Amino acid sequence: MRNWLLPEHIADILPATARQVESAKSAMLDLFRCAGYELVSPPLIEYVDSLLSEGDDALDLKTFKLVDQLSGRQLGLRADITPQVARIDAHLLSGRRGVTRLCYAGSVVHALPAGLMSSREPLQVGAELYGYAGIEADEEIIALMLEALTQVGVQGLRLDLGHVGIFRAIAAAAGLSHAATRELFLALQGKDVGAVHDLAATLAEPYRGAMIALTELYGPVDVLERARAVLPALPGIDAALNQLAALGEALKGQAEVGFDLAELRGDDYHTGLVFAAYAPGWSEALARGGRYDNVGERFGRARPATGFSLDLRDLIRILPERDSVRGIRVAAQHLPQAAEEIARLRAAGEVVLIDYLGESAEALYCDRELLPADSGWQVVAFH
Repeated sequence: MRNWLLPEHIADILPATARQVESAKSAMLDLFRCAGYELVSPPLIEYVDSLLSEGDDALDLKTFKLVDQLSGRQLGLRADITPQVARIDAHLLSGRRGVTRLCYAGSVVHALPAGLMSSREPLQVGAELYGYAGIEADEEIIALMLEALTQVGVQGLRLDLGHVGIFRAIAAAAGLSHAATRELFLALQGKDVGAVHDLAATLAEPYRGAMIALTELYGPVDVLERARAVLPALPGIDAALNQLAALGEALKGQAEVGFDLAELRGDDYHTGLVFAAYAPGWSEALARGGRYDNVGERFGRARPATGFSLDLRDLIRILPERDSVRGIRVAAQHLPQAAEEIARLRAAGEVVLIDYLGESAEALYCDRELLPADSGWQVVAFH
């Protein structure tokens, strides 16, 4: 029996790579800390009704579920940390009335992989800003996302901006049912132009033409003017286009900025602006985020919210290498006499290994050894 096999889309991270991942994670959390974001660490498992909001089919499909043997209630393994952080802001930090900045880093588990090469155990790192509805909050979050990616060596960043409010304004004006809205949303999300044409066929104009036009409204800033010309004059659309134009102007120079009005690849809880960061050499987005205002309402407090997250496992192949520190060998025969000196060295940050087999310096990854001396113990170069 090959009991060493792991499930599909699940993988170990070995020592050299683990050092890279942990170093990158620490650097990102330091970056967030310096920008005022406080670290939180939600649990891996919660009651399903806390993890999932009603109608969030996409997240529901990602979530592993099991029965709690203590309470009999259904539990879920988190598939996304953002709803948990929203719960913390709305409930546990409800005494805070101003802006709250929170960040996190932890594993999530997906019942199904997001793509052919995707892990079912992403290492999700992200930052969230609560309590301010102004576009400045979105600018701050996007700038932080771009800096985090640049810090770990991603080059040639491209930022795609979209707005869920445009699609929702058209769907509402067309009088679409929840089911029909969901079908069209998924078709646009999957860039399935044929399905969008079929699903929009029964809509009255100008809404049929508007839904089809969304599949073609992507590119540089002039796409916003094209959108004003072909989309219906609805207040929600006008506000969204104004916001996208202002944000694109504010982010000039930080990344190549493009617009995709069918960019609906956020989760169901997103309510407005959505964004994604891409780079040459990756077929999928390296980080995603957007507005999810009032998602904390079901926990007792509705607040403006914006944030982003990324999967650090996606970046493994370009993370800076982190060599492990060469250590100090101690022959097992010197124990326990050297115990006090070993403790002192380790407390000073040195790696000290006990050699039980008389191994080579390379095998032990040591360049020094601890030997007895007239004055006690001495660290000398490994011969």
